[in-house]
Amino acid sequence: MALSIDIPDLPQNLSQTELLQRLDDFYPQFEDYVISFAVIAIFWISYHQVFNHIKGSHISMVYLNLLFLLLITLLSLTTSFVTNYASYQIPYVIYCIIVIMASSLLVLIWWLATKEHRLVDKGIHPLFIKGTFLLLLSLPIIFGISIVISFVNLGIAQYFWLSIIPVNFLIRHKYKH
Repeated sequence: MALSIDIPDLPQNLSQTELLQRLDDFYPQFEDYVISFAVIAIFWISYHQVFNHIKGSHISMVYLNLLFLLLITLLSLTTSFVTNYASYQIPYVIYCIIVIMASSLLVLIWWLATKEHRLVDKGIHPLFIKGTFLLLLSLPIIFGISIVISFVNLGIAQYFWLSIIPVNFLIRHKYKH
């Protein structure tokens, strides 16, 4: 999966100052790209946190994993939608719904793998299991809240995602073992 930024088609006869002004207009698209990259990075880290502890395998996990990967690839499409229509709420909500679905699926995978230690080592500390569950669950909750906030203020809703950082810090601090 790859994210991309559409480079605007600019005239060749721009002065340096005009080029800088045009690039400044490009900033919101770049910001959306970086935010989406950060979200995908969180998924990448979370995915490895989950699957580094899963020892066994079951066909249901394979199907859930494939569905998760499908949703992750849809982030590229929805990122383009958001960057091209950043002032509209609908692309934002669609993006958030994809994030909520993908992150909820990762929560489900972790829950199924750790329930009665089905697919994980029996020696994994219960605080680690619970802490990881809460870390994974924080993502769909934060994005769900951001959808609600988007009905009031779309800009604030997008920056609400940054609450992932202190929430993760607090959960990691509380559930370290």
